[in-house]
This record gives sequence, C-alpha cells and structure tokens, in this order.
Amino acid sequence: MENIKAQKLLNKIQRDLMRNGIITNTIVEDLKELRKLVVEENIPLLAKVTRLTYEHINENDDFLIAIPDDEPLELDEEGEEETEVIETEDVTGQESLEYMLSLMAEHSNKLNEMELREYVKALKEDAGEDY
Repeated sequence: MENIKAQKLLNKIQRDLMRNGIITNTIVEDLKELRKLVVEENIPLLAKVTRLTYEHINENDDFLIAIPDDEPLELDEEGEEETEVIETEDVTGQESLEYMLSLMAEHSNKLNEMELREYVKALKEDAGEDY
C-alpha cells in the first residue's frame, strides 16, 4: 500500500486488535474504511480479502478462519505426495486475523500474496461462495 492513510489505518486496526481483541463493530467499520482506500489504490486482492473479512466478522462476531497451512508437501521415494496428519496448536481467530493483517501490510511479497489468496479461498468457502 502506497497510501499513507491506508497504512496508518491498517496499523490502527492491528494495534486495536492486539489491545482489545475482536470488537465487531469497531473492526468492521475500520475494515470498511480500509477497503475504500485499497480500492482507490486499485489493489483487488486486498479489496477482496478486506470485504470478505469484515463480512465474516460481522456475521460471526469472530474471525473463524485458520492460518493457511504453510507446510511444504513431502514426496515419498516414488515421487508421490505423502499424506501426513500434522498436529497444529490451537490458533485463535484473533491470532489468525493478526497474521492476515500482517500479510496485507506486505502484500506485494509473493509468499504473502499466495497466503492472502488462501484466506480469500477459505473466507469464500465459509460464506458458501464459489471460488
């Protein structure tokens, strides 16, 4: 994000989230304002993830999307993908939302962009939208 106002608003959202947790009406209004700013900057991925996020929080009074799995797939001797159940720690919605917001701050990084797309996919699946 090039827009200083958008960067400051994203920082405010992150600070409020760390201090107070997910306060639905505040975070939804801030995300709606942030979306307007990223639309002005013509960043479609951020506009989409922001809209889906505030709609999800508004509907659920929480952020119920897990952090995308970043474990690389392992191949067996034949080059086939191994299916392995990986134990993950319980991650709260707040932690996942904090992580997603940190990805948004550096959205031009290719890995961050891929993870933001995973959030979009998960949010759309949760909302029942086709991806």
